[in-house]
Amino acid sequence: MKKFIALLLVLNLSACAELQQVVNQLPQGNGSISQLDIGNGLREALDLGIDKQVSKLTSKDGFYNNELVKILLPEELQKVDKALRDIGLGSLADDGIKVLNRAAEDAVSEATPIFIDAVKDITFNDAKNILLGNKDAATQYLNEKTQTALYAKFNPVIKNSFAKVGADQIWSNLINKYNAIPFTNNVNPDLTDYVTTEALKGVYKMIAVEELEIREKVGSRTTSLLQKVFALQD
Repeated sequence: MKKFIALLLVLNLSACAELQQVVNQLPQGNGSISQLDIGNGLREALDLGIDKQVSKLTSKDGFYNNELVKILLPEELQKVDKALRDIGLGSLADDGIKVLNRAAEDAVSEATPIFIDAVKDITFNDAKNILLGNKDAATQYLNEKTQTALYAKFNPVIKNSFAKVGADQIWSNLINKYNAIPFTNNVNPDLTDYVTTEALKGVYKMIAVEELEIREKVGSRTTSLLQKVFALQD
């Protein structure tokens, strides 16, 4: 409790001299810590999440075989999936889901440079809010700083990927077959927008997974800086 109160004092002082003076009064079991250390520690944690978790999503089946982020069908297409399976076209329906996830995997490779820029721009005030915030505060910071730019990057990549992996043809075939079934209402969803949005959700979810690991498991703090900074929020 004393350590937490001391940290609050540190993070609310604006003058560098006063800040460092209070920092020096913190328990020194892990060595002295400065506002620069705190900022760098948060950057390191975010870099680790990007490198360790987001990179997984770019590999083949990075989305499709990951139940945390696997892209399923939008609500209006769930009835398409069921109807096709009911008439013996289950393998075609499976292919339809797989190509949506392939497109997301292609798009995520565009995310890393945008994330790196956002991480570089973290201020000490940002670091304070992240360190003392919710367990996904770092992820929420990235969400706020990068979502618009990522959507703009992901959307054309996903559109092109649909063409590359044949998703546009597969889904055109699927939807045409469904629309030809008697007594069904025609559907024509914007799959590019849907997959773009779902891909973004998956990226932030995987960063949140790594952030939670670092916050809650000392063993996940793989550098001395991570250990020193996140000890302050324990």
